[in-house]
Amino acid sequence: MKKCEWALSSESEEKYHDEEWGVPVHDGRLLFEFLILEGAQAGLSWSTILNKRDGYRKAFDGFDANKIALYDQDKIQQLLNNPGIIRNKLKVNATIANAQAFLEIQKQEGGFDRYIWQFVQGKSIQNHWKNLKKVPVSSPESEQMSKSLKQKGFKFVGPTICYAYMQAVGMVNDHTVDCFRYKQLNPFL
Repeated sequence: MKKCEWALSSESEEKYHDEEWGVPVHDGRLLFEFLILEGAQAGLSWSTILNKRDGYRKAFDGFDANKIALYDQDKIQQLLNNPGIIRNKLKVNATIANAQAFLEIQKQEGGFDRYIWQFVQGKSIQNHWKNLKKVPVSSPESEQMSKSLKQKGFKFVGPTICYAYMQAVGMVNDHTVDCFRYKQLNPFL
């Protein structure tokens, strides 16, 4: 079976590509998890984050935003000493700020799913890339999302991170047209 080129770099990336990448996500907790992981990836490879994903889930209470929003200095220090995650103080503090902002959106917007999917009018954008070099690193939608998230207090949510997030949670189908997942995730084919 033909797959997107990037998925062939490691077993973890291939599994992620085959099972998760580009699948529309509407579960609030999972949407939050992906937002945190995409922000943690800034400056690093996605395979690094995938290999630490279980460590993140353990360290951050299964990405329970209610718990993370209440983390204190002791918990922050514990996280900064945890080799199972990226031990970057800015990223750890951003996770806490993002949990607080996430909970506020849940209240104000009637759910994070409703809020985040508005940037694509509630349905996946179906792209038709022939090769990986054509896939953009941002889009007008990711720029709008980034601006809105920043206004609401989120950190590590620039347009490129937001575009990678949109790809991860299926807001955009960026599988190349020759990839077996492209057709599986395109409801119009």
